Amino acid sequence: MNTTSKKKVIVVGGGFAGIQFIKALNEKLFDVVLIDKINHHQFQPLFYQVATSQLEPSSISFPLRNIFKKKTNVQIRLATVLSIDKTQKIITTNIGEFDYDYLVIAIGCITNFFGNETIKQNSLTLKSTYDAITIRNHILQTFETIISASEEEKESLFNFVIVGAGPTGVEMAGAFAEIKKEVLPKDYRGIDFSRLNIMLIEGTKNTLNSMSSKAQIASRNYLQNMEVKIYTETFVKNYDGNVLTLSTGETIKTKTVIWAAGVTGNKIEGFNPEIITPSNRLKVNRINKVFESDTIFALGDIAYMETPQYPKAHPQLANVAINQAKLLAKNLYRIEKNKPTTNFEYKDLGSMATIGRNKAVVDLPFLHFSGYFAWLTWIFVHLMLILSVKNKLIIFINWAWAYITKDTSLALILSQQNKTKVGN
Repeated sequence: MNTTSKKKVIVVGGGFAGIQFIKALNEKLFDVVLIDKINHHQFQPLFYQVATSQLEPSSISFPLRNIFKKKTNVQIRLATVLSIDKTQKIITTNIGEFDYDYLVIAIGCITNFFGNETIKQNSLTLKSTYDAITIRNHILQTFETIISASEEEKESLFNFVIVGAGPTGVEMAGAFAEIKKEVLPKDYRGIDFSRLNIMLIEGTKNTLNSMSSKAQIASRNYLQNMEVKIYTETFVKNYDGNVLTLSTGETIKTKTVIWAAGVTGNKIEGFNPEIITPSNRLKVNRINKVFESDTIFALGDIAYMETPQYPKAHPQLANVAINQAKLLAKNLYRIEKNKPTTNFEYKDLGSMATIGRNKAVVDLPFLHFSGYFAWLTWIFVHLMLILSVKNKLIIFINWAWAYITKDTSLALILSQQNKTKVGN
């Protein structure tokens, strides 16, 4: 139970921001209740590797109770937050009500379908480990279906479409192109993989549009050399599960559409519309305090903080979330000690994306590079971000094995037979 001398902090969301905030929070001053819908932290940057059978889900999933097993001031509740009563300082969940002294919202984002329910119902997303497993099952089942499909059916089965050429879309397209060449022909010897089309659709002029021009050019060249078909300045108008309609008027028969074209914030009831942006982010001040409350804070993707350097708020990146979380932990301590708080100032350490074996792009503040060294840099940075030493080792061994053998042994379909959508 919470002692009277400690303040009670409720943290909603066990992503990068929530985890780092709790780790940095002073244990002597605060008791914590972490509430999440799932019981594990998910390492989102590597979802695409689970989706393409390069890593197992357990390699990038970390049980919350295990992460905080040594922190006696932390309790964990598996629940969905429904609403917030700011006046009473109570949150309502599907398992009951919880009171708080401070509330930290770190619930992240979901896929943005821009109001198109038909696309939402028929496309695949990549915002959770479960989504990654669903894509993996779908892709593998597609090839099983192709073996016995008629020529007419094969046309749509051979077309893989990825919508959105940000890091997720580019990395997914590159991974598919690699397994198309190196892995799948060994597993499915009766299939002509020259017929497999990997298509990447982007509304802006470039792949990796938020990165440097060098990264944009290099990523596009890599993908085109890997025979990925790229459509830029093109939007998806509709997708009914069988036919994809583009803004150009072109239609593509496909059974596989992976939507990576944007995000919108998760919703919690109880906030005034004035502090919620059109993309469902909560407006916060320079210490991540939500504008309409002195005891509610928002971190990471859900937080919308305007600064002189970032007048349209910070990019929705893990590094932003981690640094906001660490500073808020310090600022709550300062608030309790009646000391002045420190404003958040984001130092952009750069961004990166990998397109495949020996192919990556890296943007640092004063340096932009691509190729083999960029790929090694990407590997090193992502291994360092993995939470446990055990998982770092497992992932490194998987990567090393795949690099040496150009193969993977993780192509398991783990779904109920009657749940399969492909070929229905």
